[in-house]
Amino acid sequence: MTILTPDDLAKPSQALPFWLSLGTIPVAFLSIGLGGIFVLLMPLYSWGLFSLLDALTGLNEDNADPNIPEDDLSLYTLLTKIWFPIQFAVLCFMLWFVPQAGHLTLAEKFGLFFGMGVMSGTIGINYSHELMHQKSKLERWLADLLLATVLYGHFRSEHLRVHHLYVGTPRDAVTARYNENFHRFFPRVLRESWLSAFRAEKSMLARRKLPWHHRSNPFWRYWALQGAMLLIALALGGWLGLLLFTFQALVAVWQLELVNYIEHYGLTRRHLGEGKYEHVLPRHSWNASHRASNWLLINLQRHSDHHYKPDRRFPLLQTYAEGEAPQLPYGYPLMTLAALVPPLWRRMMNPRVRAWRKTFYPDITDWKDYNKGLNPMPTGAP
Repeated sequence: MTILTPDDLAKPSQALPFWLSLGTIPVAFLSIGLGGIFVLLMPLYSWGLFSLLDALTGLNEDNADPNIPEDDLSLYTLLTKIWFPIQFAVLCFMLWFVPQAGHLTLAEKFGLFFGMGVMSGTIGINYSHELMHQKSKLERWLADLLLATVLYGHFRSEHLRVHHLYVGTPRDAVTARYNENFHRFFPRVLRESWLSAFRAEKSMLARRKLPWHHRSNPFWRYWALQGAMLLIALALGGWLGLLLFTFQALVAVWQLELVNYIEHYGLTRRHLGEGKYEHVLPRHSWNASHRASNWLLINLQRHSDHHYKPDRRFPLLQTYAEGEAPQLPYGYPLMTLAALVPPLWRRMMNPRVRAWRKTFYPDITDWKDYNKGLNPMPTGAP
């Protein structure tokens, strides 16, 4: 393993591969112009190209010195800061142009907005995830704006106030249970994550002796931004534009929750009694060191370290060996496709979950009874 220094990270050869996400922009306009089968170019660029590059480039097990100051990371942080205006511009152009485009059939129009949803889910929500973890008000606002483009503003509250606290426990809606298939997970999470996010913010306000409807509740901001996006979609594209916008938002959220599904599938933190659990460790997230898909996803696949040290910027996230964190066999693009086929997913992942249990918790021999004994979410808890 190589330890990267500030000079190493400052080299364009280290930073520029992460900028390959910008390749979706010319691909989007090419798809719009050509129509037909070319409407599939955006998903093929995001899922197909980077899976192929993973096969060609292999794993990247180099780690940056985690103490590198933020001032030395400008080539990386600039990428996440400029993404919202770029994505917003592409989305607005599509909302204006595509509904009235005579060379596109209705199916092709939905195909284009499926591709837009893949882009705004794979890249946009992922970048918002990086931005929401930062202290800067500008970056947190950019996170909210990106989430508004997919009508999923509550994700920030759910992620920061619920998921990071309760990952690997019954109180976290987006920790996929062992043997829970994605097609059951998705509708459950759509319902439960919104409720848990709202409860978390309501509880925060209650501790300050404020009602849920106080103006400081961030849900007012989420609702206002999402309402503004719906009005923009209607103004630019009419009723068809509004329908297409909503469709791309659903696709983006579907992409997000596919990733959530694979990141913690079957992993459980040890229950210490009285509703308490062990601290989050690298072993409580699936890790993937695949080089190219980490370029596309700005190291999101180094998820074990993200949960262990949530405040780390993406270039500084560490990867772990198998003895420290469980490993996915492929990068996220291929793993999310596998998750859509439950028998294939179980064949790939259930043996890995069982091996993880034996490695990290050999004293627990009956996991069925153990999981039954875990404290359920208390009434009114986040």
